[in-house]
Amino acid sequence: MTADLSDEQLRFLQETFDLAREGRTAALAERLDLGVPVDLTTSGGDTMLILAAYHRHEDTVRLLLERGADHARVNDKGQTALGAAVFRQDEAVVRALLAAGADPELGRQSGVAVAQVFELPHMLAVLRGQ
Repeated sequence: MTADLSDEQLRFLQETFDLAREGRTAALAERLDLGVPVDLTTSGGDTMLILAAYHRHEDTVRLLLERGADHARVNDKGQTALGAAVFRQDEAVVRALLAAGADPELGRQSGVAVAQVFELPHMLAVLRGQ
């Protein structure tokens, strides 16, 4: 069951996801300070951390991790923030997620699986700590 939200509330939440997608870290921090849950999730299971990682926003990823975002969340497609960062070949985001304890093997489309399927040897080496 989902709560009935007004158009204004839905717009606010959509804008919050857009802040993560766009890497607008300061504005997102303000929303989190207002009480927006750090693990707010889209209808497809994407967290703000997954969105920020996919769109290559290292500062936003770091903010979300500092605020307690769950790097182990898996979206409806079996993707994690780490897998998204590997796909985008963003070494800085991958390293930030690994430093926070992200599991390279988690999810159907784990970081390791993505690196192997898309033949990304450099990303595989980063995941293995090389």
